[in-house]
Amino acid sequence: MKNYTITVNGTAYQVTVQEGLQSAPVAAPVAAPVAPAPAAAPAPAASQGAAGNIKVNAPMPGKILAVKASVGQAVKRGEVLFVLEAMKMENEIVAPDDGTVASVNVSGGDMVESNTLLATLK
Repeated sequence: MKNYTITVNGTAYQVTVQEGLQSAPVAAPVAAPVAPAPAAAPAPAASQGAAGNIKVNAPMPGKILAVKASVGQAVKRGEVLFVLEAMKMENEIVAPDDGTVASVNVSGGDMVESNTLLATLK
């Protein structure tokens, strides 16, 4: 018999696989303890200002290729704030409304998850 650790949707399971053609009952998998995920790195302090009330979140996981907005910059609805690469495609993340950029919480090269706060507007 061989023991393996298999992770499914973030839960680790210890499984035992019997070699050969013998037919014997196999024990049900038992959840193994999983180490907690490391805390996310804090956003760059220089680009953080007072948070605004309009949030700009990542629509999908990916890599920030470009940050086209800076704190204090006035933006119009639909103006490109970030370029996000996901599944080998470049996606423009635009301002959801007119306003002023209150904070930029990511920088070029950062990997982000879906719904990660990218910036705030006021």
